Amino acid sequence: EDNKTMIVVYPKGHGKGAIVMKKSNDGGLTWSDRLPVPDNWKSSLEVPTIYRVMDSNGLKRLILFSGLYPIRMAVSNDNGNVWTTLEPIGDFGGIVAMADMVRLKNGNYMALFHDDGRFIKGGQNDRGQFYVYKTISKDGGLNWSKPKVIVSHALVNLCEPGLIRSPDGKQLAILMRENSRQFNSYVSFSDNEGESWSEPRELPAALTGDRHKLRYASDGRLIATFRDTTHISPTKGDWVGWVGTYEDIKLGREGQYRIRFMDNHHGRDCAYPGIELLPDGTFVTTTYGHWTESEEPYIVSVRFKIEELDVRAKEGNGGFSAN
Repeated sequence: EDNKTMIVVYPKGHGKGAIVMKKSNDGGLTWSDRLPVPDNWKSSLEVPTIYRVMDSNGLKRLILFSGLYPIRMAVSNDNGNVWTTLEPIGDFGGIVAMADMVRLKNGNYMALFHDDGRFIKGGQNDRGQFYVYKTISKDGGLNWSKPKVIVSHALVNLCEPGLIRSPDGKQLAILMRENSRQFNSYVSFSDNEGESWSEPRELPAALTGDRHKLRYASDGRLIATFRDTTHISPTKGDWVGWVGTYEDIKLGREGQYRIRFMDNHHGRDCAYPGIELLPDGTFVTTTYGHWTESEEPYIVSVRFKIEELDVRAKEGNGGFSAN
């Protein structure tokens, strides 16, 4: 709420590994050393995700998820200074938990994740069809419902949903990674607060990628940050941004332009970004990648205003330096 404090969490390994936490008190310009966290955070099996939630009494808290089986969660009631241990939220598992979350109009929270049959029930099943699940919290993120399938497709592997609400607040959209790598990314829409979802359809090439995170700029345009997996692209495997409108997504248009934030030097191993908007219009997007050739991956933040993107797009200069 102070529009200055940011917390970042990430694993020491590739997905699996001890969770590291750092804090910035100046909007992401500088960061602390690694902060003390509960000992059982070393047991994390997946990419950690962190969200700000509030219950019906106005009590605000941070919640942190770690996926696979079972999905576990830790809670902080003091802005991330003290945390609980990771504890199961139910007898179910999933991949990239939680890929995204939204507060519904009734005050509940809806969190999304996916699974391919291996972790949802905790068994040792082989990989099968991909399903996107939702789970609901009615008490400000402390307890979560049994998961329910909201989107699947017999021919494609849909996963890692990124949520965005329409400008008028009446519709939700999820942009999804297509993991078979045969098609573009997909999108599905809900007009009833996530109770039902439209048949998923392919997105344009410009929005094809992994782990979409979206935020509105002050002028109403959308910024999406993700890993580029477009089939034919000069930035394939790199960390990219997309600028357009919600209507572009809804109508299947390519959008205004794309920009490469960072050049990744190792296949597609980069970019599970978060993105925040500061009061002065500065976006801060943060992720990992192989940003220096022949070196190990490391984490960077890129800061920009949408007006700077517009200038870069006109100049045809898609490069950004990182803080």
